Amino acid sequence: MKVFVTGVGGQLGHDVMNELARRGHEGVGSDIQPMYGGVADGSAVTTAPYVQLDITDPDAVERELTKERPDAVIHCAAWTAVDLAEDSDKVEKVRAVNVGGTKNIAAICKKLDCKMLYLSTDYVFDGQGTKPWQPDCKDYKPLNVYGQTKLEGELAVSGTLEKYFIVRIAWVFGLNGKNFIRTMLNVGKTHDTVRVVNDQIGTPTYTYDLARLLVDMIETEKYGYYHATNEGGYISWYDFTKEIFRQAGYTTNVVPVTTEEYGLSRAARPFNSRLDKSKLEASGFTPLPTWQDALARYLREMKQAE
Repeated sequence: MKVFVTGVGGQLGHDVMNELARRGHEGVGSDIQPMYGGVADGSAVTTAPYVQLDITDPDAVERELTKERPDAVIHCAAWTAVDLAEDSDKVEKVRAVNVGGTKNIAAICKKLDCKMLYLSTDYVFDGQGTKPWQPDCKDYKPLNVYGQTKLEGELAVSGTLEKYFIVRIAWVFGLNGKNFIRTMLNVGKTHDTVRVVNDQIGTPTYTYDLARLLVDMIETEKYGYYHATNEGGYISWYDFTKEIFRQAGYTTNVVPVTTEEYGLSRAARPFNSRLDKSKLEASGFTPLPTWQDALARYLREMKQAE
């Protein structure tokens, strides 16, 4: 199978390319940078074919995808700077990437009759209540620009294609890029005490584990909406930080605070990011390992990379 992957300079795209290589699939990576700009770890992503691609340019998308003629596209590229997306001078750019770019890819996937897998987010929901969100729930009420544009990207895919997967994820971490774990480890090195919100609830997602599931999906025709995070139960960012420091051997004191007390975010965050993942097993897919196990493996991988 030949698979075109967008956003390979990011955490997920990096791991997807490596997973494709492990399975013997032909992966073609793309991003907006002239050359691959991720970690130079000698893995498959650094040696696989790479295409510079601005997904907001419809002619470029058509030219490159038509040239490659993939069996599937895994669309990882997105504007993910949630707070920055709220700036009035950035909204047009965010929409161009998350909505326009996704529309461009979906249109050519339809033309080529190839599968498309689109990565979305818990932010398409308003995050109220405590009940886990179902993958086929259509009660969308995004709280911020990022969530709204990712929702519009979802609708562009589902409104254009029949052969699509829309996979919502949350609290993402991986080796190739910035994430919450790296931030907390850096803060924990230099501070005796850190304040972390305890009223936003969800589950982390390790890109290494997620990549395996995404490739599992595109090897099938089990199309539709899915939720995918690691197993291990729902937690707060406070709970996550406590476990990060425990596994890393830090003695940093972690103080729980409310989102209102924390007060540093420009974009509103959902309080309830619980995603129901039962559809994965019902469809025959293997769930991701627990987030505790994923964290341990990730910390080991970080040490090896250093």
